[in-house]
Amino acid sequence: VQLQASGGGLVQPGGSLTLTCAASGSISGFSSMGWYRQALGQQREYIAVIFTGVSTTYEDSVKGRFTISTDNTKNTMYLHMNSLKPEDTAVYYCNVVTPRGTIWGQGTLVTVSS
Repeated sequence: VQLQASGGGLVQPGGSLTLTCAASGSISGFSSMGWYRQALGQQREYIAVIFTGVSTTYEDSVKGRFTISTDNTKNTMYLHMNSLKPEDTAVYYCNVVTPRGTIWGQGTLVTVSS
């Protein structure tokens, strides 16, 4: 399966954005999918993970602001981001954990600035 992330862009502080991760095949059989981000000059960090399309975990700085979800009928994962802050500026990546290893999509840039 291949992943295609999209939806990034420029947004003002306090604004909202939804990222989309479209898979080339079915995602219903995978144990977990997640979103990560990498700010300039920093290491890639975990943001949110969804397990078997049901349970979720979030990094502390995005709890209550970001929501991860999947739509198995569309083979798509989403990251709904609210109350965005300048420190959320980064390239956002999606991944899926498969029995053969972890697959990453290409990144999509989110810039939070006035």
